[in-house]
Amino acid sequence: MSRTHLTVLQWLSLSTLLLQIFPLSHGDVGTAAQYGPPYTPTSCYGSDPTQFPSSNLFAAAGDGIWDNGAACGRQYLVKCISATTPYTCVPDRTIQIRIVDFAPTLVSEPSFGGTTMVLTETALAIIANSSAPSINIEFQQV
Repeated sequence: MSRTHLTVLQWLSLSTLLLQIFPLSHGDVGTAAQYGPPYTPTSCYGSDPTQFPSSNLFAAAGDGIWDNGAACGRQYLVKCISATTPYTCVPDRTIQIRIVDFAPTLVSEPSFGGTTMVLTETALAIIANSSAPSINIEFQQV
């Protein structure tokens, strides 16, 4: 093997190692809207009141993460990364939400349709200015 090939292989190995140690992104990117009460019945748990965390940090999954209902009960870390209106996101604020419903079947109307997830008003207000109809988010399943 030539010296050039060895140098290239060493560089590629080092690059791969660095990307594993310091990833460019910590999760997926999508969009989020908000919705308010009534929250029941849900597609995941019907009218069971124990489905909701007392913190009101829960959400409905959009088509992209619904996974034919397998998203029910999944928990995600969610962070606002941008919005069409400047200064909408609360910097360095991340929440943990639980999926309890399917966005297209929500009882109450979301602020914006077709998003990755629809957060409760409480959840969205922690990470962004709640007057925004939708925000861009980074999310990661935990």
